[in-house]
This record gives sequence, structure tokens and C-alpha cells, in this order.
Amino acid sequence: MPKYDYLYLGDNARTPYGTRSFEVVYEYTLQAVKKLFAEGCPLIILACNTASAKALRTIQQNDLPRLYPERRVLGVIRPTVENVGAITLSGHVGVLGTPGTIASNSYPLEIQKLFPELIVTGESCPMWVPLVENGEADKPGADYFVRQHLESILKKDPAIDTLILGCTHYPLLLNKIRQYLPSHVRIISQGKYVAGALEDYLFRHPEIRERCSENRTCRFWTTESEDVFAGRASIFLQEDIQAERICLE
Repeated sequence: MPKYDYLYLGDNARTPYGTRSFEVVYEYTLQAVKKLFAEGCPLIILACNTASAKALRTIQQNDLPRLYPERRVLGVIRPTVENVGAITLSGHVGVLGTPGTIASNSYPLEIQKLFPELIVTGESCPMWVPLVENGEADKPGADYFVRQHLESILKKDPAIDTLILGCTHYPLLLNKIRQYLPSHVRIISQGKYVAGALEDYLFRHPEIRERCSENRTCRFWTTESEDVFAGRASIFLQEDIQAERICLE
């Protein structure tokens, strides 16, 4: 949906969120939400599984009705979960995620709401985000950590035939993951499902869609130095970007 204007905020100075407590993730996420709302954003996507798992529900149920009744905040877990039932054949699903996402039990809970017959197994992968952010995703050093966690989750449940990449960093490890994963196991990478869900949401909520400006712009904010952020962002976007450093409080 390139016609819309996007403002990306990366709290890079305080990452990773995956090892932080529920209280801290909620506090940091709410600060980011308030900052984006102050800039005029009518709709925010928490493009982080940990924030979606630990902060989204509280923000939606407590903070929005009280502070921002006309604004909306969405996450990345529900759009992914909605597609699992049509993909798995064995009924056994694995979730790879940060320690925070796995500890929250958000994926099993959401999957059980829609597909109570499915069996869900989680695996915490604490080293995968640092590997990606330090440009090691395609290096030999990543092999050990990728193989370790894939072997671990398949040992927990050998019947798994569908694997959710429950972190937005993990698609950059896709080549390594496929290398050590049995060929029959299907991989769910969140990007297209989240994008599709957003498009559907805007179609169903014209009152929000009409408030989204359409000038085809994309701005980047970071709580880290601009140069550090630009270097990491180029790993994901495969292009040079200009960022502005901001503070959250």
C-alpha cells in the first residue's frame, strides 16, 4: 500500500524487548504509542511480537478508551494466527520467538481461540535477534544457533509440519532455517499476512482509512544514533535511509 504515509519508530536504544518484563515492555510501548499519536498518526501497528504479546491488549482495553478513543493500535500476532488453520496438515504447529513472546504464551492462547484442535509448541531463540542486528544472519556463526533451536523444537514435537517465525527479525534467517529444517515443514513468515490484514482492516474501517494521509512518504525515527539505525535498517530494507533521532519518555 505505497500510497499511504508511514512513520516508523524504532526504540533501538532500548532493544531487545524480548528479554524484558511485561511491565517494562508495556511502559516502553505506551511511550512509543503516545509519541506517534502526538505526531497525528490515526493507526499504529506494533510491528514487534513481544510488544504485541505483552502490551497490546492492555493498551487496547485500558489506554485507548481513556486517552485516545478515536485512535487504533493493532499487532502482528492475530493476523498470523488467523492463517495457521489453513496451512497445517498434521495439526501440530511450532512457534519460534524471543523469550518474551514465548513466555507470554500469546501464540498458543490465540491459536486455541480460533483452532482449539491444534497442538502448539514454542521455542525461545534468544540469540537470533542479535545475530540479525549484527549482520551475522548469513554467516557461518549463525548455523549453530539456528540448528540448535530447530532440533530442539522438533524434538519436543516431531509431528510439527508448520513453523511460525514469531519475530519480525527471523525472516532474515530464512535461508539458514530452510537449510536445517525438514523439507515438508511449512514456514509462516509474518510480513504478507500482517500487510494483508492491514489492507482488510482499512477496507472494513473507512473512518480510519479516510484519516490516513496519502502522499507516499516514509519517515524513520529512532531512539538510537541515526548512523547506527541506518546501518541496521539497511540490512532489512536493502536501501539507504535517513533517520531522525528522538527521545521517548
